[in-house]
Amino acid sequence: MTIEKNLVADETVKFETKKHWFAPIQASFVAILMVLGAGLLRLISPNGDGFFGWVGSIVDLISLGLVLGGIGWIIYNIIEWRTATFAVTSLRVMREEGLLKHRSSATMLSSLSDVKTDQSFIGKQLAFGDIVIYSQSGNAGVDRFRTITSPMEFRNAIVTQKSGQAAPAATPPILPAPETTSSPAPVAPATAAPASPAMSSADAATALASLADLRDRGAITAEEFETKKAELLARM
Repeated sequence: MTIEKNLVADETVKFETKKHWFAPIQASFVAILMVLGAGLLRLISPNGDGFFGWVGSIVDLISLGLVLGGIGWIIYNIIEWRTATFAVTSLRVMREEGLLKHRSSATMLSSLSDVKTDQSFIGKQLAFGDIVIYSQSGNAGVDRFRTITSPMEFRNAIVTQKSGQAAPAATPPILPAPETTSSPAPVAPATAAPASPAMSSADAATALASLADLRDRGAITAEEFETKKAELLARM
């Protein structure tokens, strides 16, 4: 399964990862027990003729079924591991995984409200974990990507792309008005309010990104965002 075939116009993949090799081992725990149980049944299967021979034949058939079922389950988990793909694009967070039970999801970056990582002790040692993303639709929008490689890098890619979407476009420089030869009219002295300290472009962009995030979460209204935006631009 590939992410590229599901991209829309002007959408590009920024970060892509796969399931960790530990995923099929974790998913095959019951299947491994089935194979081991089949071996144990073969050891205790009675031999001989008559009733014991009949019981031994039944036990052998059960053992064969457990072996075939367990091996088939393990093969399925390996194929699912090899074909699962997770990606952060310029617009969305995407997931393609599963064979018999195909799971596909695409969440717009603009609708994300939070992203978290969940790593066990083994996951921290082997660099795998779960990614949990939250959208503005609440619990209905929670999505979990399990046992993926490089979960911290995946989360950072989401945050980077979301921050880039929230940053405002650069405003063109304002040219000074041409000087005139007329003498300025006298101005009566007055006590002016102290001007707000000027901000650098980087500080203003960071502040605007934070305001945009608050607006997307519904913490402030669109009118409040525009008012604060105008104040920040005036201080640059």
